Amino acid sequence: MRGARNVFLVGMMGAGKTTAGRIIARKLKRDFHDSDQEIERRCGVRIPVIFEIEGEAGFRTRESATIAELVALEDIVLATGGGAVLAQANRRHLASRGSVIYLHARPAALYERVRQDKNRPLLATVDPMARLEQLYAERDPLYREIADMVVDTGRQSVQSLARQLLTQLKEEWKLSA
Repeated sequence: MRGARNVFLVGMMGAGKTTAGRIIARKLKRDFHDSDQEIERRCGVRIPVIFEIEGEAGFRTRESATIAELVALEDIVLATGGGAVLAQANRRHLASRGSVIYLHARPAALYERVRQDKNRPLLATVDPMARLEQLYAERDPLYREIADMVVDTGRQSVQSLARQLLTQLKEEWKLSA
């Protein structure tokens, strides 16, 4: 394991990072942070409003600053936004400060999970499924580049996923202790 015993969850929107992250943090008795929620808290508005006013570039600047601050904390569980890995600095910060877990899911499964969610500005297109496939093709190699573990979220319950993640983390931490 690299860096402190932080746990960083990366993956596409709808992969289960926030839900699984909360459970893992509770079980490990650690503080939980979600970078998207932190950005919304700091700005006082939802992410689609940030996109509308500042565009994706403005949002990504805010995201990078937030991630740089959060990864400096100790003993946390952090769920990142799906596009956090686009910035090389974010990938470097995540990879050097904790265990990075890629929650992997295929675009079709992700679409089923997020298709009704109006808080996904990148999917506000004529063909959201095609957009998800494009984002997946672009981001999957970046997630894998920094991942200490890749876990397929599949059809398992979030409780089962969290148990699997905890088991793998404990094994990794024993090996690196």
